[in-house]
Amino acid sequence: MAQIPNLDNAAINLASLREQSQKELLTIIKNIRGKKCLVIDPKVSGSLSLIVQTALLKEHGVELRHLSAEPLQTECTKVVYLVCNQLEMMRHISLHIHDNTSKGLQREYYLYFVPRRSVACEQILKEEKVHDLLTIGEYPLYMVPLDEDVISFELDFAYKECLADADTSSLWHIAKAIHRLEFSFGLISNVRAKGKASVRIAEILDRMQTEEPVNIDDAVPDISTLILLDREVDMVTPMCTQLTYEGLLDELLHVNNGAVELDASIMGAQEGKKVKVPLNSSDKLFKETRDLNFEVVVQVLRQKATSMKQDYTDITTTNQTVSELKDFVKKLNSLPEMTRHINLAQHLSTLTSKPSFLGRLDMEHTIVESESYDISFEFIEEMIHKQEPLASVLRLLILFSVTNSGLPKRQFDYLRREILHSYGFEHMATLNNLEKAGFFRKQEMRSNWLTVKRAMRLVVEDIYTRNPNDISYVFSGYAPLSIRLIQQAIRSGWRSIEEILKLLPGPHLETKRGALSRGSSVESLSGGSANVDKAASGRRSVVLVVFVGGVTFAEISALRFLSSQELMAYDIIVATTKVINGQTLLDPFVERLS
Repeated sequence: MAQIPNLDNAAINLASLREQSQKELLTIIKNIRGKKCLVIDPKVSGSLSLIVQTALLKEHGVELRHLSAEPLQTECTKVVYLVCNQLEMMRHISLHIHDNTSKGLQREYYLYFVPRRSVACEQILKEEKVHDLLTIGEYPLYMVPLDEDVISFELDFAYKECLADADTSSLWHIAKAIHRLEFSFGLISNVRAKGKASVRIAEILDRMQTEEPVNIDDAVPDISTLILLDREVDMVTPMCTQLTYEGLLDELLHVNNGAVELDASIMGAQEGKKVKVPLNSSDKLFKETRDLNFEVVVQVLRQKATSMKQDYTDITTTNQTVSELKDFVKKLNSLPEMTRHINLAQHLSTLTSKPSFLGRLDMEHTIVESESYDISFEFIEEMIHKQEPLASVLRLLILFSVTNSGLPKRQFDYLRREILHSYGFEHMATLNNLEKAGFFRKQEMRSNWLTVKRAMRLVVEDIYTRNPNDISYVFSGYAPLSIRLIQQAIRSGWRSIEEILKLLPGPHLETKRGALSRGSSVESLSGGSANVDKAASGRRSVVLVVFVGGVTFAEISALRFLSSQELMAYDIIVATTKVINGQTLLDPFVERLS
């Protein structure tokens, strides 16, 4: 099955974005005549796998290699590097060129930055005395459609750069990507932003519109509303374990570029090999089950398997019409999908039934519900002493710190010291990063978590995982704060929760842009505009929700649930710096001193 997702059912024409990116890459390749070796940064390689098939590149006389510090093995005289703005990659390129020069190899070198050139990277090339040997350009890949309703800006380090390194260059990148969307789908007239980075992006977007305006005509734009949300506004959600099917796959197997890579034995094949299993809406069974609570997925798969078994019994014991035979054969075509997901679900069930997994879930609920400070503290302390994986410890520690607005100085210092004793003093840098970001810090004021939790109805007692009536099903009783804020923004605007917004990190902004901005009040952003747009164009309005710092699959599932509700007048498209879980969010913050 193709890893490139099918985008035919997208609410806006995402396929055209992908085709444009593919065309821009092929133009670069065609402009370099003859056989060439395309050396790709492994990070870029993952993004490209969702844009273009490898076979198409080979048709254009391209030999493919991954960029590493190892000498480049190729007979091609033209070498094309496609890389992100990472200093380490510049050193690899310099090594290649020096190695080839020392061997007397005459080659032409081309370097394309994704998505744009970097002064710091070019400085390294100058210091290494290879800058003048390279023809340098840009491949403007600002976004990649991951699925029919999800776009990634592919900015893995943006959150850490903004919060711990005071490097906000990624915010320009996000604004540029949104502005490019506007050139394709029209100026977005309604903008809401919450959080320091999100408000800054809204400001940059306005500046870009002034400098390079999108034409405002009488046509109704495809996207009516933009909601920008900093991850920092809701750090509780990613620290909790996701309980949707796709969320659990990411938590336990790590979904990367729309696929999971796992031992073939899990999928019922030969042991010792690795297999890649694509996960996107092209797989009909996955599309049906991805957003369900995992408990329900097991039931759905069991029912489908039982139904197929009954059909097989009927076909072998009774006389069937040609039409009935045809229906049965059609069902058989879905057997590979069924087998794939039964194997995956069986593996997940083994992991989720372990006492350690269930104990952790209980503790997450205890912390979120603020039931017992002492029990939570002792649980984390014990994890540290048992030297459980650092990522697991940090997730619970951050959840504990965020819901308590930090820890009292004595307990903060104690846990910090215990972590360094258990995991090594090289993690001093990690803890400093987390403190700079405000994830793990000393308590300076009383926690407002209880107020926010009650006002936004974040803990729901009566949940129905089978036929859910609320977004809280994605965490079996906890409704993500981020999605509650988006739900409120779409339904009636933020004016009514102004006081709650003030308790959350960062400023907020609600504004109108373009022709609609003249004489319009902020209150008119909600409600009625959806129906006006809908009536004018004969289709549902589209809301673009941008997560600055990452979004979890469980949050995406919750937004799909909202969009599917009968009274919802909007389709929702999610854009994000990257799709994350608690561990992948923290990975860039975890550093080892060399």
